[in-house]
Amino acid sequence: MKIDGPWFKDESGRTLVLRGINLGGSTKVPFTPDGATWRREGFFNHREVSFVGRPFPLEEADEHFRRLKAWGYTFLRFLVTWEAIEHAGPGIYDEAYLDYLTAVVKKAGEHGLTLFIDPHQDVWSRFSGGDGAPGWTLEAAGMDMTHFHETGAAIVHATTGDPFPRMVWPTNFGKLACATLFTLFFAGSTFAPRLKVDGVPIQDYLQDHYINAIRQIALRLKDFPHVIGYDTLNEPSSGWIGVKNLTYPAGELKMGDAPSPLQAMALGIGIPQLLTQWDISLSGNNPVGARWVNLSKTSAWLPGKDCIWREHGVWDIDSYGQPELLKPDYFWKVDGKPVSFVPDFLVPFFKRFAASIREVDPKAILFLETVPNTEPPAVDPQELPACVNAHHWYDDMTLVMKSFSSFINADTSTGKILLGPAAVHRNFAARLRAIKQTGIEKMGNIPTLIGEFGIPFDLEHKRAYRTGNFSQQEHALDTTYRALEANLLSGTLWNYTADNTNERGDKWNDEDLSLFSRDQQKNPADINSGGRALAAAVRPYPRATAGEPLRMAFYMASGLFEFEFRHDPAISAPTELFLPKLQYPRGVKVEISDGSASYDPETQLLTYQHTSERPTHRIRVRRA
Repeated sequence: MKIDGPWFKDESGRTLVLRGINLGGSTKVPFTPDGATWRREGFFNHREVSFVGRPFPLEEADEHFRRLKAWGYTFLRFLVTWEAIEHAGPGIYDEAYLDYLTAVVKKAGEHGLTLFIDPHQDVWSRFSGGDGAPGWTLEAAGMDMTHFHETGAAIVHATTGDPFPRMVWPTNFGKLACATLFTLFFAGSTFAPRLKVDGVPIQDYLQDHYINAIRQIALRLKDFPHVIGYDTLNEPSSGWIGVKNLTYPAGELKMGDAPSPLQAMALGIGIPQLLTQWDISLSGNNPVGARWVNLSKTSAWLPGKDCIWREHGVWDIDSYGQPELLKPDYFWKVDGKPVSFVPDFLVPFFKRFAASIREVDPKAILFLETVPNTEPPAVDPQELPACVNAHHWYDDMTLVMKSFSSFINADTSTGKILLGPAAVHRNFAARLRAIKQTGIEKMGNIPTLIGEFGIPFDLEHKRAYRTGNFSQQEHALDTTYRALEANLLSGTLWNYTADNTNERGDKWNDEDLSLFSRDQQKNPADINSGGRALAAAVRPYPRATAGEPLRMAFYMASGLFEFEFRHDPAISAPTELFLPKLQYPRGVKVEISDGSASYDPETQLLTYQHTSERPTHRIRVRRA
């Protein structure tokens, strides 16, 4: 696979539309002991874990890879975490995990699957309410993760307990632990120059260990042709970089406690704060009350450690024992000039990461992203070649509210209420079109692959698990897929979790976005059994096109699939369309503008050979 302008192409020059999936959701937590986020026992024994068995035990690999290929998912965003590689301590790599990972990736290639590696994280670490970084990184910054709950430094499932508020974990972006570590990771030399670990500036210390950990994977996989590249870092956060007002809660999503940066810093050293409580509805964020936090006056810092930001003069304690902001522009301006996270800090990290990985694997493609609903990074293709715009997109209302209506929705970027299926579809398509245009206009005319999109399957308080009716999930997922198709976009669905359950979802923060669950698997002999909303997810698409795709559309109810493309005279290989038996159980009726076509139900592929008599060609497929 190679990049050619805004398209992915194969060795024959055919244009590829990639239909893929993230593998898998429970990779975020250890396999041994079971690291499901609701488990408190042993949670802080962070050096004594193993991720061997994520995304699934090796003996299950054939089953899951066969299923994914049968569903048309031939491209994987393959999750790993920094913690999985280097949990035991700085520079101590888990060789057993690396051996296991190599074996699983090799298996994927044997099944004809292509993939890229996603070093995954959410809000920094499991110990700050997400996943990704090893626990010792927080300790290196001087933080005591065992006190994050009392100090409001993070909301963590294991220490908060059940019921865990839906989609509350992103609020950790604005809390002390996550915001501090991301600020140090990307800009420690700028904002915390006095902080060193073993004599090394904290920014270099963290970045060096992260990049070297991912290099261990590159060293193992560099000779696998089906491993095409690496994501740089899943949804990298800016921390407090660029925050203008340190007395107001940072971040767009506010649910539950939402301290301002100044309040977060004060809470961290044991000064109680009265925090506004927030909720979210169709109209947006709303204050719903207030409560005192950290009345126990606990510190989030290790014994003998003070707040990093207090040590750097950002704030201090006034004569009344309350926090006093001394440098309100500290994270916004440097030497009197405003800073911007993406060009000033994120892009330099991309370059550093790329140089190190490509030293091992010169052919590696880089997948670049930022946090969803923020501007994708602009890069110079001369300085950073062979890149993909891998931005993520979710319908916020469906994701946060766990409810979907095709008749009413909201554009969270504008606050506009959307009425009617046509308006909802147009909005979804427009949002994805804007992401694609960024890749073309601001990132050097590179391809866009929507690295994450998907829906929660536990809509309406898990009603489908009781009734067996997944029609609402089908409509929700179909609306997003139609938006991808309208923009001729590639994408990797979030996600496939091999050990998903109806009760606990993907084993992480009670999220439940897996296309597969054993709890829906009534007949293990049936490749489709265990699938959820497959009527929307398993759909036809042009796998390889002998030219440039111009239009594609699939109508789920009728099964009609339409495709149009302009052929490239230099390509002799045929066009291939994936036509799943799940959609066409009794075969296909094919109408073509010219040329010839044949369908193989075993491979589920339609092979189309165009003529040279006309520049554009149309294919229409119906259920037989």
